[in-house]
Amino acid sequence: MEREDQELVALLLGGDQQAFAELVERHQRAVYNLTYRMLGESREAEDAAQEAFLRAYQHIDRYDPERSFKTWLLSITSNYCIDRIRKRRLTWLSLDEPLTPHPALNSQEGKPEEEALGNERDAAVHAMLNQLAPDYRAAVILRYWYDMSYLEIAEMLDTTESAIKSRLFRARQMLAEEARTGHVPGMAVAMEGA
Repeated sequence: MEREDQELVALLLGGDQQAFAELVERHQRAVYNLTYRMLGESREAEDAAQEAFLRAYQHIDRYDPERSFKTWLLSITSNYCIDRIRKRRLTWLSLDEPLTPHPALNSQEGKPEEEALGNERDAAVHAMLNQLAPDYRAAVILRYWYDMSYLEIAEMLDTTESAIKSRLFRARQMLAEEARTGHVPGMAVAMEGA
């Protein structure tokens, strides 16, 4: 029988290091997917995922067992990614350079035309997401890739639900405009309204 996250955290607080290894194994895919979606480069995403787990470990005593551990962990992850994006924009990020999609995201083996279109769409999505401000990008990813509620996103990003709704509305407008003017093949921004 699989143990609950809260039980594993209690064991970790009691000194059981294996409990943390189990938490990492359980949530590593979600954390990596979030870092990759936000940062767009696999090596940087791997580093960010490791750092997010390290920060969670260092601050495990701040975790509130009344809340979802996964939400708490993804909050740490998204905030770390936002900080990295802000720092990197100051030094080297070029908004005109599209990002290479992660190979694991494209699983259409044996269909080269579909794979090529999928790669092109993925690269376009990454390029469009990179044009959003970090707070907008985080809100979009958490809402549409992780299907989180406005309240969960607001708690993760330490803001209000209305601020999240506003960010998502503006982000959808920006993405829709980019899709219209950017001539992205096969791209249609189909995100539900706020």
